[in-house]
Amino acid sequence: QVELVESGGGVVQAGGSLRLSCAASGSIASIDRMGYYRQAPGSHRELVADINSHGIQNYAESLKGRVTISREHDKNTVYLQMNSLQVEDTAVYYCNVVGDLWRAGTKSFFASWGQGTQVTVSS
Repeated sequence: QVELVESGGGVVQAGGSLRLSCAASGSIASIDRMGYYRQAPGSHRELVADINSHGIQNYAESLKGRVTISREHDKNTVYLQMNSLQVEDTAVYYCNVVGDLWRAGTKSFFASWGQGTQVTVSS
């Protein structure tokens, strides 16, 4: 199985920065995409950013220019740098990893979610 360990959330004042990280471990054969979603109270979960195995990044339009996603392939770890945070960025941020894992000697698709980390931006 695949385990995701998230870190880096917290409370920050508007205009501040936070860096989230998510490390994947387990019987991983390959990772196709790593990313972050967020969910604010009363709202749907939405994409923040993701990055594929070729390093191609994808960002939500509303966050472009304020967030940067990066990845360390050898550590199966993804990072989300968030700058100029605003009160409306307050949400639980979830790591999402998609790829293949080893199961009984064969590759099997997986898509895993982290436990979520709270980001609170105060005015």
